[in-house]
Amino acid sequence: MQTIRSKASAPDAPRTGAKVLARDALPLLAGAAVAVGCVGAMLALVGLDSPLRGPFTLFFLIAAPGAMIAAALPALEPWGRAVAAVAGSVAVNMLVAQAMLALHIWSVRGGVVAVTVLSGLVLLLLEARRLRRRAARRRAS
Repeated sequence: MQTIRSKASAPDAPRTGAKVLARDALPLLAGAAVAVGCVGAMLALVGLDSPLRGPFTLFFLIAAPGAMIAAALPALEPWGRAVAAVAGSVAVNMLVAQAMLALHIWSVRGGVVAVTVLSGLVLLLLEARRLRRRAARRRAS
């Protein structure tokens, strides 16, 4: 029986190719997404009339809960995590809107604030859980 192994490249080998370019551009794209989301949230909260207000705010409303859900599902494959994050993001936005409509407190600014607070709280809880697990592992060893 023959074993097939992949050959790992040397650490000092020249970095070329589309995969390396995509890997290097990922932090740049993530930073641009955060910037667009923050601008969208600020445009919605300030109430500034701009043609970018709608698309940027919509991007924020999809990306903020999506990041929260993606962070909560680290065991999934990347594409599965992306699909679950987008679907969960739509569900979170609909639940927030439905709750605000039922309570007769709906406003665009209130919706953006509610989604921001909910996403931020869940992200903080996830980080606290990670820190608690890390501390428990240090105590055990």
